[in-house]
Amino acid sequence: MTEQWGENAKYVAAREIVVALRAAGHKAYFAGGCVRDLLLGVEAKDFDVATSATPDVVMGMFAKTYSVGAHFGVILVCSPDEGGGEIATEVATFRHDGAYSDGRRPDAVRFSIDPREDVQRRDFTINGMLFDPLAGAGEEAILDFVGGREDLIEHRVRTIGVARDRFTEDKLRMLRAVRFASRLEFEIEPATAVAINELAAEITQVSLERIRDELTLMLTEGHARRAFELLYERGLLQYVLPEAVKMRGVEQPPQFHPEGDVWVHTMLLLEKLKPGSSPTLAWGALLHDIGKPATFRPPDPKKPGDRIRFDGHVEVGVRIAETILARLRFSNEDTEQTIALVKNHMRFGDILQMRESTLKRFLRLPKFDEHLGLHWMDCMSAHGDLRLYEFAKERYEAAPVEEMRPKLLVTGRDLIAAGYRPSPQFKEMLEAAEDAQLEGVVKTTDEGLAMVKARWGEPA
Repeated sequence: MTEQWGENAKYVAAREIVVALRAAGHKAYFAGGCVRDLLLGVEAKDFDVATSATPDVVMGMFAKTYSVGAHFGVILVCSPDEGGGEIATEVATFRHDGAYSDGRRPDAVRFSIDPREDVQRRDFTINGMLFDPLAGAGEEAILDFVGGREDLIEHRVRTIGVARDRFTEDKLRMLRAVRFASRLEFEIEPATAVAINELAAEITQVSLERIRDELTLMLTEGHARRAFELLYERGLLQYVLPEAVKMRGVEQPPQFHPEGDVWVHTMLLLEKLKPGSSPTLAWGALLHDIGKPATFRPPDPKKPGDRIRFDGHVEVGVRIAETILARLRFSNEDTEQTIALVKNHMRFGDILQMRESTLKRFLRLPKFDEHLGLHWMDCMSAHGDLRLYEFAKERYEAAPVEEMRPKLLVTGRDLIAAGYRPSPQFKEMLEAAEDAQLEGVVKTTDEGLAMVKARWGEPA
C-alpha cells in the first residue's frame, strides 16, 4: 500500500522517527489523515506520528525538536532534508482528553500507552485509523479500532463515538465534517448530520480566524459548491456567513440569468473553482453578487417590458464584502484584492466602449488574471457569452508591460519645474497627462506639459 509514497521525503522522515521510537521500546504509528489518504490512494500532505513516548522522552531522543503543544503531548521533530532544509513531523503522545469547557481544547489531558484509548478522542472514524509503517504493505499494517475502513468504503463521514459529544468538545468539527464530506464526495452519516443541525448555533463559539480558515479550505479544495450547499443544509451557513443565505430565492432577469436566482448563480461559480484556486479568487466568486439581495427591484408593472434590476449592487456589495472580510479578519492584502474583484466585476460589460487609456488602466489592475477568471466563471454560470472575456484576454496577453504601464512622461517634478505650485489639482493634471500618454496623443514630456497648459492655463 505504501508504493504510492515511494521516496516521499516526509514519509521517509516520519518512518525513521517511528523506527527510532520502536527501537527505544515505545509504540509508534502513523496517525490521522495520512492513513486515510493511503487507503484512498491519495498523496498525503503530511505524516503525523502517534506514540506511547511522553513529550519529554520525544524531545530527549531527537536532535532538533520544538514544543508546539507539550501540554497536549505534541512535539515537532525536525529532520534534515536532502535539499538542505528541514522536514517537521508532528509527534503526539497517546492521550485521553478531559472536558472541553471552551469548546475548542481539552482543559486537561492524561497521557496513555494504549493506542485504542488515543483514537477514541479523535474526530471522525476516517481520521481515527493508525498505520504501522514497519509491518509491511498488507492489511495487518492498519490498526482500525473505530470502523474507519468500513466508513471509507461506504463513503461516509461519521464521528467517533457519540456525535453530539464530539461536536460539543470542539465546535469546529462541525465545519470539518462538511469539508471532508464535500472534498471526499462522501455523505455525512445521519446521526452525525442531525447533531450538526442541533448544535449549529454553537459554531459562533469558534474563533473567527478558525472559521475563516475552514471556509477558505472549502472554497479552494475543488468542491466549493457542495461544501456551501452542505453548510446551508446543516444549518451552519446562517451563523458563519448569514449574508450568503440572503442570496437564496432572489430572482434575476431571465434574459441575462436563465440559470436561476442569485444563490443558484453563485453556486454555479463555486462549482467552477478548481482545486488550488487562490483564496482571493474563490472569495471573489462567492461575494461578487453579495449586494444583489439588498438592491433587488422587481419589474414596474406600470412600465411595459421593465425587468428586475439591481441598481447599485456593486457599491452595496463592496460595503457588505468589506464587513465580511473585516469580521473574518482577513489580511489587508487579501481584503484589497477580494474587494477589487467585487468592485470591478461589472466593468467587463463596458470594455468595448472604453477609451484606450481607461482600458489600459483596467487591464493593469493587480492580479488581472483573477479578474479574467472571475469574469469567465460569471459568464459561464449565466448566459455563456464569452465575447467580452475573449477580447479582454487577448488584449491583456498581447500588451507588453511597457505599453500598459509606461514610464510617465509628466511627473510632479515636471509640473513644479514648469512653474506650477503643488496643489490638490496636481492629481487631476497628472492623470490627464497619463491618459493622453496611454492614448498615444502625447509622446514627449514637452507635449504632455503643453496639454496641461492648454487645459489648466499657464502657471501663476
